[in-house]
Amino acid sequence: MTINRLRISSSFAKMAEEISKAELRTATSAAEKAQSRSLWPSVLRWIPTSTDHIIAAEKRLLSLVKTPYVQERVNIGSGPPGTKTRWFCSSSDEPRYINTVTFESKAESPTLVMIHGYAASQGFFFRNFDALASRFRVIAVDQLGWGGSSRPDFTCKSTEETEAWFIDSFEEWRKAKSISNFVLLGHSFGGYVAAKYALKHPEHVKHLILVGPAGFSSESEAKSERLTQFRATWKGAVLNHLWESNFTPQKLVRGLGPWGPDLVRKYTSSRFGTYSIGDILNDEESRLLSDYVYHTLAAKASGELCLKYIFAFGAFARMPLLQRASEWKVPTTFIYGYEDWMNYQGAQEARKSMNTPCEILRVPQAGHFVFIDSPSSFHSSVFYACRRFLSPEPDKESLPEGIISA
Repeated sequence: MTINRLRISSSFAKMAEEISKAELRTATSAAEKAQSRSLWPSVLRWIPTSTDHIIAAEKRLLSLVKTPYVQERVNIGSGPPGTKTRWFCSSSDEPRYINTVTFESKAESPTLVMIHGYAASQGFFFRNFDALASRFRVIAVDQLGWGGSSRPDFTCKSTEETEAWFIDSFEEWRKAKSISNFVLLGHSFGGYVAAKYALKHPEHVKHLILVGPAGFSSESEAKSERLTQFRATWKGAVLNHLWESNFTPQKLVRGLGPWGPDLVRKYTSSRFGTYSIGDILNDEESRLLSDYVYHTLAAKASGELCLKYIFAFGAFARMPLLQRASEWKVPTTFIYGYEDWMNYQGAQEARKSMNTPCEILRVPQAGHFVFIDSPSSFHSSVFYACRRFLSPEPDKESLPEGIISA
């Protein structure tokens, strides 16, 4: 576990070196470029993207999905009256929008709301929409500050404010959509947000599905000798400084300008192709996902800046969900890829304090992106998790073949 986190942390060092070189090449005349950027064709811009590019890339990616859907940008207003949440008090009072896709379904189908993880957007679920829409009314969203949603200036200065940015904006979206009594699914950081939302608004969530969720371990629980020794090295000191300075992977993509798409393309083809743990992407899937990922990463920095406020160096939660397990009120299913770097033992520990039904499922031949690595097994796991709503005889449903109960 610690070794995996150190590998992830060490990648920031290489990224830092590359971004520093890129920034030196592009630092001059920054203000003049910003003023004239809109006058240049996108192909000639240093960062060739925009919200329109994101939505267009999303449409191309979702062309792979056969189920009809509706895309909309849901107006969540400029904030609830009297709010102290800083995103509502940004540099302007203009309304904020949450990019949303809703898939066609049978009228009686239960509603499944899907929340993406860090450095991702709802399009990452493109391999899952068809199968899930056969049993659910599927709604997927881009969190505030991500994907095709509004990207207001990120002005949060604490963990509490940062959590409110995501939780309160999602609640305003729920109100605008007039939905309740839904299944809420969140992946990775999206799992952290989904869990925190369910703790604050349990009356709206009838089942919680946390897919490789972040936030179930804390820095204090992970101060192993290896991590302590690493922090004492110059590399550890540099990485810790970068973390506290809110350096993000997206800054590297932006810093590389027109070379950014190629970097993202190499990552996508490597992670979900050459070094894929499960079902590799075909050429068309890889091409469309790479294009989509680039535009979502290279756009204006906003929600990504939550990183240092939610997690300490090493991606350990500053306000761990484990500490609030006794407050759980919503039945919960955890789903982990068997090779997921997220620690499923944290979920096992949390379950001991929960006073509500909880199960932990592990999917073979899958990593952190279990829904991309092994979509069929992922779908079976979700259907099993929701058997109370989907099956006339839920007690007779058996664990899907190959799935491991932890």
